[in-house]
Amino acid sequence: MLEKIEQLDINLLVYLNGLGSETYDKFWLIITDQLNWTPFFLLLFYLIYKKIGGKQTLYLLLFIAVLIAFTDQTTNLFKHTFQRLRPCNNPDINTIIRVVQVRKSFSFFSGHAANTMAVATFLYLVLKRHFKYLGFLFLWPLIFAYSRIYLGLHYPGDILTGYFFGAIFGSLIFLAYKRLKPQYFPG
Repeated sequence: MLEKIEQLDINLLVYLNGLGSETYDKFWLIITDQLNWTPFFLLLFYLIYKKIGGKQTLYLLLFIAVLIAFTDQTTNLFKHTFQRLRPCNNPDINTIIRVVQVRKSFSFFSGHAANTMAVATFLYLVLKRHFKYLGFLFLWPLIFAYSRIYLGLHYPGDILTGYFFGAIFGSLIFLAYKRLKPQYFPG
């Protein structure tokens, strides 16, 4: 059963990765670089600040920092426990996929997918009543994580597992946020 799931994961990777072309490689390299998302984050936190104020925004940022640290460490624990080779480093498939970027760390599960989904889930749960179209925030983890498949750095299963853990961690931190939020913060 596990072998069938692994083969399905590889087949899906080969298909999705194979949709790419050199024409779009630079675009996806820009997408996958976390620093390039800085304008998006600044705009997002400016909008949050305008809606909920400075003190609550700082409180939110504190919870996001804890969330990212926890998610990142959990991801690293899984990567070092399972030690699954990234597609770009797997000699069984790296000759049949497009390897656009190489990383030496392990693959399972995707920290990019877990962190972005955790933050998106947390922000959505905290702010959904303040912003009408906040659901669009989930495009960020979708686009960001797809870049990892496109570049040959992660299997789809790594991404889906990252999404799963990210959604759980974002929800759990939201529950802690609700419980610990000082009374003088509205909402």
